Amino acid sequence: MTETADLAQSLREMFGRAQRALREQGGRLGLTASQSEALGCVAREGPLSIGALAKRQHVRSQSMGATVGVLLERGLVAVTPDPDDGRQKVVTVTDEARALITEGRSARTDWLTKQLQGLSPAEVRTLAEAHTILDRLFS
Repeated sequence: MTETADLAQSLREMFGRAQRALREQGGRLGLTASQSEALGCVAREGPLSIGALAKRQHVRSQSMGATVGVLLERGLVAVTPDPDDGRQKVVTVTDEARALITEGRSARTDWLTKQLQGLSPAEVRTLAEAHTILDRLFS
């Protein structure tokens, strides 16, 4: 392997650990990864048809219909007929879901803030510089 490939593998593994650690802090609301991702997508992007949500999540509409069914049962989304196409259903996030999402984000931010406070000022500066590079890499 090349030095660049070694770095890529190491970064991928580290990002995986970071993602798992942050997920543990904010919880998944008792949802599977696909349910959590679908809920987050609707929360970020606004109301979406089940078909549009399925495309964004790279799954079949039937699979997304089942996922949305669980979210609906839990009171995390509302499903209404599409005003432009009665055959379609539009998914929106409920106020309860917004509150839970906000709570989870706050818990993850608080946890990460505490982790950063354990670093030296020089380490924090290095992370701030790396943040700029990583942001460019993933934008």
